[in-house]
Amino acid sequence: MDPFEAFQATEVKVGTVLQALPFPEARNPAIKLHLDFGDGDHRWSSAQITDHYKPEDLPGRQILAVTNLPPRRIAGFKSECLVLGVPDSDGTVILIGPDRPVPNGGHLY
Repeated sequence: MDPFEAFQATEVKVGTVLQALPFPEARNPAIKLHLDFGDGDHRWSSAQITDHYKPEDLPGRQILAVTNLPPRRIAGFKSECLVLGVPDSDGTVILIGPDRPVPNGGHLY
C-alpha cells in the first residue's frame, strides 16, 4: 500500500464529548471520554489531556479521533478510539477539533 492509500485507510471522524471522567487508575494522568460519532456510534477513549483540560469542561466539545483501530486495554479500561491532538510548546496535548459545529461522524478529508 502506498503512503496515500495508507492515509486514506485511516478513518478520522469528528465526535462530540458526551461525558468525561477522571481516570486515576491510568499509569499516566488521563481522562475517560465518552464520544458520540453520530448514527448511534458511541465509543470510549482514554486521553492523556489533563495538563490543559478538566473533565467538567469537555462535554459538548467536538474533537477528531481515529475510529478504525483495534481497541486497547488501559488499566482495565477498553479504549475504543484514538483521540487526536498536537503538542504545545511544552509538549503537552492540545485537542484537535473543528472550529465550527459540524455533524458528528464527519470524516476528515
